[in-house]
Amino acid sequence: MPPDPLHDRLVRPLTIGIAGGTASGKTTVARRLVERLAGHPIAFLDQDSYYRDLSDTPLDERRAFNFDHPDAFDTDLFVSHIAELQAGRAIQKPIYSFTAHSRTAESVHVSPGDALIIEGILVLSLEPVRKLLDVKVFVDSDDDVRVLRRLSRDIKERGRDFDGVMEQYFRTVRPMHLGFVEPSKRYADIIIPHGGNNDIAIEMVAGALRQKMR
Repeated sequence: MPPDPLHDRLVRPLTIGIAGGTASGKTTVARRLVERLAGHPIAFLDQDSYYRDLSDTPLDERRAFNFDHPDAFDTDLFVSHIAELQAGRAIQKPIYSFTAHSRTAESVHVSPGDALIIEGILVLSLEPVRKLLDVKVFVDSDDDVRVLRRLSRDIKERGRDFDGVMEQYFRTVRPMHLGFVEPSKRYADIIIPHGGNNDIAIEMVAGALRQKMR
């Protein structure tokens, strides 16, 4: 019997991609959408977990690595895990250590759900990922706000110092944002301004998703 495209659309979980610049509020938006979709099992994948494993690279070289370029990610694994969850099969999501700049030996079990939310700076930029998405969201936030948020996060949560964070920002983060992240905004179905604090926009997106999941 030939495949039924309509049946596939009904069975396949609604797949939402959330992109945006570093520290723009993507994770906050994703978490709030999960909260607003209570009653539906939601699978969640963060692109940060899919950085390439650099454990065989000297630590000094890892620190100088360009983590904001598309080549920094194991996109093949990322895409295969998205496809597995869309097919209704669980996956083991890798865990990445931002202090050691390498993948750990542990993993996280992720079960499929009614919806799959994917979050990351290059989710809309990478075509193999983008073509698997049903809804494409871009979280927009002012550059100065993003810089301050990243500075605070990297110092408090990732063991960095001020000079190191700023050096990395100007060397790789800002150029890659201008080259890859910001241009991917044109692929978005929905743009959420003001980051994760825009409750009105988040509620509107959640309402649209609830309608699609009925």
